[in-house]
Amino acid sequence: MGSGKAVWRISRAPGGDGSARTGDLAGSLRVSPGTVTATVKRLAERGLLTHTPYHGVELSREGERLAMQVIRRHRIVERFLADLLGYSWAEADALAPTFEHQLPQEVEDRLFVALDRPTTCPHGFPIPGEGSDTLPQLAVLYDLTPGERAVVALPGSTAPELARFLDGLGVRPGVEVVVREKQPFDGPVVVAVEGEDRTLGAGVARQIFVRHLTAAVEGPAGL
Repeated sequence: MGSGKAVWRISRAPGGDGSARTGDLAGSLRVSPGTVTATVKRLAERGLLTHTPYHGVELSREGERLAMQVIRRHRIVERFLADLLGYSWAEADALAPTFEHQLPQEVEDRLFVALDRPTTCPHGFPIPGEGSDTLPQLAVLYDLTPGERAVVALPGSTAPELARFLDGLGVRPGVEVVVREKQPFDGPVVVAVEGEDRTLGAGVARQIFVRHLTAAVEGPAGL
């Protein structure tokens, strides 16, 4: 159900319309468009998704549930790699698929308990509950207003150079930030990070997800 996970991630991306285009799926999965078309057809026949021409692919309720199973396993494996083996959050994301598809349910359950039942992956995104078909939504940092507090989450797809830049500013997964200023017309955002004010351009701030701490915020789901 790795393709289902890809559908879920793409359809929940900022600015999306809740569906995933087959071309985007091919790029995400690194396969040919023909392979994606065959996979989509097979999953549609199983009732896991629907494909509307010129619109895209959407997961069914059962497809969402199975995608959550894969995402839960992936994020638990990430926690194991980061917390117990010392890999960075970016390395853990890259290595997790190697293990997640071969991981027996019993081992996943024991890992979860051994890790003290974590609620987020090393990136800061929530771990789905067992049997869940949904995930709490995360906001984008740029959408917050001055005075709001949030905890940082960074997608595994974050470019290495951007990850290094943010790390140098202290903007890391799990770190709390407070929005100080936000300039109009796509201007920069100033956030307080561990007592220091940091300035982020609009383009960068739109790539940072956050878990809001002071009020419920509607936003794109965590990836």
